[in-house]
Amino acid sequence: MPIYEYRCLKCGHQFEKLQSISDHAVKKCEKCGARVTRLFHPVAIHFKGSGFYSTDYGKKGSAKSKSEEKPKKKKEKQKKTAAGKSEK
Repeated sequence: MPIYEYRCLKCGHQFEKLQSISDHAVKKCEKCGARVTRLFHPVAIHFKGSGFYSTDYGKKGSAKSKSEEKPKKKKEKQKKTAAGKSEK
């Protein structure tokens, strides 16, 4: 059975009520008898697992790590030095 939370419109008293889904909503405050409203709260969401964002929603090519980029730079430097040696 769910627990519903209510707030009094007059005195601001908040209280919880354990009710079945088919039960009628509470209409009066426990303290002063004034009208109450049911409070709603956002549901907590937990994403579990590794790489949820990068595998499902990430842009292609943006998941490259820095270690993958460094060897490319070294290869470019080696090509430049090799070209410079052959010209001498």
